[in-house]
Amino acid sequence: MVKLNIKKGDEAQFLYDTTVQISIDDLIKEIIPIYNGRLKVGRIASEIEELADHGITLPPNMQGLTDEQIEDLKLKDDWADKCKPSGGHVFRVDDIGRRNGMAPTDNMAEMLRKTVKEAKDMISKKKVDANECMTIKQVKEAIDILRGAVTIVYPMGLPPHDPIRLEFENNEDLSGTQASKEIIEEGEATLWWAGKEFLHGKKLMDLIGKNEKTKIVCKLQKKGQGAPAREPVIKEDEQKAMMAYYYRKQEELKKLETESEDSYLNSQWADSSSLRCQFHGLSNIQFKPGKKL
Repeated sequence: MVKLNIKKGDEAQFLYDTTVQISIDDLIKEIIPIYNGRLKVGRIASEIEELADHGITLPPNMQGLTDEQIEDLKLKDDWADKCKPSGGHVFRVDDIGRRNGMAPTDNMAEMLRKTVKEAKDMISKKKVDANECMTIKQVKEAIDILRGAVTIVYPMGLPPHDPIRLEFENNEDLSGTQASKEIIEEGEATLWWAGKEFLHGKKLMDLIGKNEKTKIVCKLQKKGQGAPAREPVIKEDEQKAMMAYYYRKQEELKKLETESEDSYLNSQWADSSSLRCQFHGLSNIQFKPGKKL
C-alpha cells in the first residue's frame, strides 16, 4: 500500500493508505471527507467545552445582550426550561453573553470534557509521528462519541439554533467565519507532490510509479493557488540545532584567539624587569611560610 502524508501548508494533517491503482478523482473523494471531518470534530469539541462551562446557547436575538437589555426588550428564552442538563445545573455566567449560564453539574461537565479529549486524540495530528493512518471511520466514530456524550447530559436534546446540534445535523452555517476558509470542497481540491499537480483523469501510478511500498508527502489546497512551497531540505529543529552548534564553535574560536594573543605576557622573556632582577640575584626566589616569633 502507498502511504500518503497529507499536508496543508507546512503542517502534516494525517496519513492515508491507498494503492497506486487508484484514480486521482477517487483519491480526492476519499481524502476530502477525512480532512473536512477532522475540522468538524474540532469545531464540535470546542463548542462542547463551552457547553460544559456555560450551558446551551441563547436564541440569536438574545446573544450579546445584558440582563437589563433583555428585560427592557421583554425577551425570553423558551428553550431554557426544555433543554436542562440531567442531574441539575450550576450557574456560570458567560461573559460574552452567548450562552445562558445554566451549566451542567461538575460530574457531567467533566464527562463532556473527557469525551472531548478522547475525540481529539482519535483524529490528532500526532498520529502522523506515530505512523498511524487515518480513515473516515475514525472520524465518524469521534463524532459519534461526542454526540453520545451530549445526549447523556442533555437527554431532551439541544435547541435547534445551538451550533452543536447544527453540526450534528450537518446544517451548520459557517459563512463569514474563519472556519469557512479552512474547509475545502471536493470540486475545488487539488493535490500536489514534488511540484506536480495530481491531474484529474489520471491514476496515482502515472505520477509516482508502480511501487506499492512508497511513502510520499502530498500538499492539499484549493484550485487556483498555484504550486505549494517545496519542503525545506533541513527541518526547522535540525536547522536550529546546527545554528546553535556553529555559534558555540565560533565563540570557542574567538576565546582561543584572544587567549593566544595575550599568552606571551606571562612569559619570562616578556618581563621588562627580568634583567634587573637577575643582576640583583632576585630571580627564581621561592617563599616558604616561616615560624611566628
